[in-house]
Parts: sequence; structure tokens; C-alpha cells
Amino acid sequence: MKDKDLTHESTILVWFLFQIYKLNNMKNLILCALILTFLSACLEKADLNSLKNTKWELSELPGTSLPANAKATLNFGDSLNVSGKSFCNAYGGKAEITENKVALKNIFGTKMFCQETAAAEQAYLDALQKTDKVNVDNGKLHLLNGEKTLLVFTKVSE
Repeated sequence: MKDKDLTHESTILVWFLFQIYKLNNMKNLILCALILTFLSACLEKADLNSLKNTKWELSELPGTSLPANAKATLNFGDSLNVSGKSFCNAYGGKAEITENKVALKNIFGTKMFCQETAAAEQAYLDALQKTDKVNVDNGKLHLLNGEKTLLVFTKVSE
């Protein structure tokens, strides 16, 4: 589902809530709130499923300078298996979705030591492990912990 669709649906839902508010009927307001909650959960799950078979390149690692001579990537497979490169090493794992949360679990990787990228690589892998939420906005993938942005990726064209 596209970001524009989510914005359009949100606008319609806000308008719908306003119309019910004007009616001043508490039962309808509660019912509408329940519908809104249900639809929000459905939209979030659809968005997460859209990550299947996508490839991303790290564009921001807040608080850390990205190495000029190496890249970090994140790839989502069919069943939301994850893989990629953490500047020096290759890694893999599994994305687990429960309710509206996402976590990257069982992250494993090769163990080469690359001195020039070691600090950025450790910060990157730590951020992957702390991820509990995903947001896709304007072609950017944001991995979050709560509301704090941990990593920002740009979609790789295939």
C-alpha cells in the first residue's frame, strides 16, 4: 500500500470522526474509535508485509558517521528473512511481526575484523537488535525503537 493511500484513508477517517462528533452521540463515537483502531492495525500490517522482497541501503545511522568506503544493506526475503552487509561482514536473521511491532531476531554474521569500519558496524548491528518498529515514508525505511529513529535506509532499485 502506498503512503498516499494511508494519508487519504486517514483524512477520510478524521472527517468521519468529525461528522460523528457533530451528532454528539457517544455510542457512535466509541464505535468509530473502535473502527479506527481496527483499521489502523490492518493498515500497519499491510505496510509491513510490503517489505517482502525489498532491498535497502543505509543512508543514516544517527550519532555515527557512515564509512565512506563501505556500505550497509538490509534485504527482506519472501518470508521476511533478513540479510545484508554490515559494512564489513555479511549477516542474516528473521523479521518477526507481532501485532503492530516488528523485531529483527537471531541476527548472525561473519566475524571478519575491519578496523576502519568496526565502530560503525557495531553501532549498526546494535541498532538492528534494538528495532521494535518500522516506518516506510517517501521511499525511506526507518527502523525505530519506540519513537526514536535508529536507522534510515533508502530503497534500492532493482
